[in-house]
Amino acid sequence: MYLIVGLGNPEKQYEKTFHNIGFIAIGDVAEKLGAKFNKKECEASVAVAQVNGEKVILARPVTYMNNSGRAVKQLMAKYKIAEENLLVIYDDYDLPKGKVRIRSGGSAGTHNGMRSIIGETGLKNFPRIRVGIRDEEVTIPIINYVLSQIRKEDYELFSEACNKVGDAVVDFTKGLDIEKVMCKYN
Repeated sequence: MYLIVGLGNPEKQYEKTFHNIGFIAIGDVAEKLGAKFNKKECEASVAVAQVNGEKVILARPVTYMNNSGRAVKQLMAKYKIAEENLLVIYDDYDLPKGKVRIRSGGSAGTHNGMRSIIGETGLKNFPRIRVGIRDEEVTIPIINYVLSQIRKEDYELFSEACNKVGDAVVDFTKGLDIEKVMCKYN
């Protein structure tokens, strides 16, 4: 069984912001897996799919970014998810916009959502997919930038990145080792 979590903020005003790239990308994953976000549980909006006989839980925490760990901890406990079968998708200001980077584990870096997940679960060796959002031309403070709307001229770039994330997650849920997923998509 797999738990795939896309990080973001639940209100409509955040829908097309950089900080909601995780929500946007997991929407692409759901589409590729034929799943619909049609239930709420464990402080998350959830979709369920089957891949090669394995249950795949897709989740968008509704706790807001800084408390994402609460939902992840509850879902992991409810479904008895192994650390290596948790995968988190989120925005990363440290990567150039549109760049996709997959890792098998690590620290939270500067990301509060990841800090919450690591703090709540006590885990850090779970796969994660980061989507770069940094734009060298933008000079506003990071907190204002991550909560700003994605510019229309960048839609295609982020659409391609989220499509790539979707393909990587599908391969991961089909049982492709995370190291092989990294080699294929990084």
